[in-house]
Parts: sequence; structure tokens; C-alpha cells
Amino acid sequence: MQDEIYLMSIRPKYAYRIFTGTKKFELRKWFGLVPSPGSTIIVYASGGVKAIIGEFKVGRVYLGSPGEVREFLEGQPSPGIGREDLSYIYGSRKAMAIEVIDPVLYSKPIKLVELRNIIPGFMPPLSFRRIDPFEPLHVLIIRRARLSVKKR
Repeated sequence: MQDEIYLMSIRPKYAYRIFTGTKKFELRKWFGLVPSPGSTIIVYASGGVKAIIGEFKVGRVYLGSPGEVREFLEGQPSPGIGREDLSYIYGSRKAMAIEVIDPVLYSKPIKLVELRNIIPGFMPPLSFRRIDPFEPLHVLIIRRARLSVKKR
């Protein structure tokens, strides 16, 4: 069975902290979707970047109230989460911390305009969504980006 693949929108400053190795957990408000450990998260950097920039594997996933997630993170060595990160999940009934494993920055970002040239009308998710391994986003774009990294 193939591991699940997700596309996740992350603000650029948080996305780049993942790829520099300083951010070890990505925080999300919970809306019913929970990635499994071993899944792959494709990172779309929103804001001024507007591009798919890399990916990471999902390690542990902790689901609970925002307070419980904060307590979980306080027990982790160097989670790379600050007060600003935690403020994002406050106010939600449930939240989750997704452990970042083996982040890979793509050799060349895939800009939103390029994505829309290949997939007209493409819209990045507000939070994240599952990608089918046979949909054009994966077949035409993600596989190609991965090949460019492996050749390095």
C-alpha cells in the first residue's frame, strides 16, 4: 500500500523553518483530517512565495485541545515552536502537532503560475488536503520535483 500524500499550505517563514531544521512540529487546527505517521506532506509556501517548495515525512501526530498540544510540545526536546506558533491553534476546539521528519527542499520551487499552466484553475488548500497518487498534481508535478532533488 502506498503512503498517503498531502498538500499543506504554510506561511513562508514557518515553511522555511521546517527546511532549515529549526521547526520540528507543524501545528494545525483540527478539522477532521489526520495524516498517518509515514505520510508525506508536500509544502506549499503561501504569502509572497506562492510555490510548492518541498516535502517532509510525518512522524508522530498528537491530537488534543490546544492546551494539551502545548503540554505535549513542552515535553519534547527542541520542538521549534514559539508563542506565535501556539497562538495559531488557540481558540480551536481541537488541534494537532505533526512531527516533521526528513524535510527535503526541492531544487526549484514550483510557482503557482506554473501550477495553473499545467492544471488550470488550481487552488492551494487553505489548510491541507489529501492528494491522490494518480491526480495530475502528483503525476505531472510532484514526481518531477522529486527527480530533480535525487539527481543532486
